[in-house]
Amino acid sequence: MSKIQFHIGLITITLVSACKTSAPPKQVVAETQPLLEIGKEQFSIDDYQDSYNKNKFASDSTRELTPEEYLPLYTDLKMKVLQARSEGKDTTLDYREEIASYRDQLAKNHLVDKELVEKLTNEAYNRLKQEVRASHILVGVSEDASPADTLEAYRAAISLRGRLEEGSDFADMASRFSKDPAAKTTKGDLGYFTAFQTLYPIETAAYTLPVGKISQPVRTKGGYHLIKVNDRRNNRGMVKVAHIMVKVDTGGTAAQKESAKARIEEAYTQLQNGAEWNMVVDKYSDDRESRKNGGLLPMFGTGQMVPEIEEAAFALTRPQSYSQPVLTMYGWHIIRLIEKRPIETLANMAPALRKKVVTDSRGKVIEQANAKRLREKYAVQEAADAWQQVAALADSTLRTGKWDYQRAVSADWSTVTLFRIEQRPYDALSFLNYVKRKQTPRPKDASPAVVFGRYYYDYLTESLVEYEKEHLEENNPEFRSLMNEIREGVLLSQIMEEQVWQRSLSDSTGQRSFYERNKERYNYPERAFATIVAAKDTQTLNSVKKTLATSPYKLERKSKELLFPVNSAEIGNQQLEALNDLYIIMEKNADYVVEIAGYRSAEEPEILSSTRARNVVKYLNARNIPILRIIEKDYGSFRQAAEPERNRSVAFQFYSQSKSDVEKVYNANAPGAVSIREGYFPKTDPLFAGFKWQAGEQMINSNGGFLWANVAKIDPARPKTFPEARGTVINDYQKELEKQWLARLQEKFPVKVNAQELEKIKR
Repeated sequence: MSKIQFHIGLITITLVSACKTSAPPKQVVAETQPLLEIGKEQFSIDDYQDSYNKNKFASDSTRELTPEEYLPLYTDLKMKVLQARSEGKDTTLDYREEIASYRDQLAKNHLVDKELVEKLTNEAYNRLKQEVRASHILVGVSEDASPADTLEAYRAAISLRGRLEEGSDFADMASRFSKDPAAKTTKGDLGYFTAFQTLYPIETAAYTLPVGKISQPVRTKGGYHLIKVNDRRNNRGMVKVAHIMVKVDTGGTAAQKESAKARIEEAYTQLQNGAEWNMVVDKYSDDRESRKNGGLLPMFGTGQMVPEIEEAAFALTRPQSYSQPVLTMYGWHIIRLIEKRPIETLANMAPALRKKVVTDSRGKVIEQANAKRLREKYAVQEAADAWQQVAALADSTLRTGKWDYQRAVSADWSTVTLFRIEQRPYDALSFLNYVKRKQTPRPKDASPAVVFGRYYYDYLTESLVEYEKEHLEENNPEFRSLMNEIREGVLLSQIMEEQVWQRSLSDSTGQRSFYERNKERYNYPERAFATIVAAKDTQTLNSVKKTLATSPYKLERKSKELLFPVNSAEIGNQQLEALNDLYIIMEKNADYVVEIAGYRSAEEPEILSSTRARNVVKYLNARNIPILRIIEKDYGSFRQAAEPERNRSVAFQFYSQSKSDVEKVYNANAPGAVSIREGYFPKTDPLFAGFKWQAGEQMINSNGGFLWANVAKIDPARPKTFPEARGTVINDYQKELEKQWLARLQEKFPVKVNAQELEKIKR
């Protein structure tokens, strides 16, 4: 097994095992005879069975190993680990730190209530199937307010609800009484939303209330909310659109606003008259980022885009159709539909949903449930008298986040036990330092006593979580088994690195010697050196052949040309935007060569076209694009264009030394349209199935498409030289070194197998 394969295997074991639910504790059974003795160590049938179940496809994923066939693999693994321990590799600082890192990562997955996460995941998915439109009224009171202030806010919410039930208009009451800053404008209307787009308590109320009904007060961090459900509809899915945007300055003059409207109407008229979408985007859109990609915007769903664009997008039904001009707070837009997608299946969405339910406001539900579970699981003894002493330290500085217990009193709080978890004491000083470390500014109505009490609850909960984490191996057999597996895996990696992997890579003399002893293993079969092109039709195939006829290959890809004012060659802001796009293309495509062609109008000085091209070359050189990747051309006033401004320009044409770049360009708008392979092909290669084994050009039909081969030469079979075979030699040399090492280990750690115990597994 190579080093890379081993690490991939270890990571896979880690991730897969971490996703499993906790297994129930195994029943205590009578001690049985060991299956295996290696040196002085004994290994039980249960350990072997567990390892066999996980790795019985280790040698061949298509065939299951028998328990007898797996035994040598298991024995070799254990011998290597025993050797690593005998060398003290499990006592080094690096080893301990690596194991601690793995443990922290895995413990997180075992400290979460997976059943509750699954329940919330399924609930969220079912809610995602619907979109709810609701309104709310907020009676403000912080979560840290005093009990009296909290009660007063609750009573105010109840009173408001009573007036609404008697017939008062919800929108009017929201604009008058809601503490939501937007209520004056929205009149409490939250619009349509779905799961994860508002606070979980508000979402829950909205999804459980009938349309037209008003909720009881719903508590959030901001206060009490009264929720009214106005409408429900099926989820409209996701939509991808492109847009043309003409900015409107909200503080601009009436003439400026009218000018923006006239410009968007002009763009719309051009589209109506058959103008190409990308051309209109390029000419009119003020959205610089999306303009580079034909106005394309990221895919979005309900509640993720400004309402006007959202409604215009979902109103379109036919791909490539576009809306009339739409006004938003940003300006005027024309929306073009690219794609609509329905809501995905639960199977596809579940992994992302699980992450969301843990990290959004539902996370509080999970935290509270976990705190309750831990309080019930472990014996917690709280010292009420000690808490009364500590609680007296709370003061108004907690509101500003500048509280310090040392200013208030100089007692030795390290001797005061605040609570115990399973008899382990937790002192008051640790809690006070926790408050100092965690404190943040709080709302003005926050009660210091309530804030301090909340810190105490959080500290106790976090202490319980840490206690659970420390004792996972004792309480969770699956976690214990997984950590043992990882400990052995890390030791195995270290000892294999030292004894096999690094030696095989660095021992060039040993590699050469192994090659000389085993030359008959390393041979090339008869091979053809060829270029093979696959395309869906002969027109495309012929186009590719034409492109490949001359190197560097001319690509059907261009960058936006630079336009200059009359008699100017200066690179200004307008030119810099296009030049930046050119630079990005050259930076991302290392084999590209760009032709830079300068033009001038007939009325301009002759030198102007070459100066324009030269300034672009200087720009690219300054950004570390070497001159070897640039072809500079001066076309002067030759090839005059119909549009006068295009005669004062610099244009770009890309070439490449790489056939893969040619393939990428042809597949840019039609993925999979073209395939280009170049290199040596043996007779057995499926691509050669229909071709004659001879030099020259050939074309055949294949699976509804066309294949063209240009065979440059056919090389006879021959032995590989050492440099040609080196990669395979190193791999084989690793196996040889491992075999020799295992032979030495077998002498050090004699192996005894209990055949009767092995028979139990075989049955």
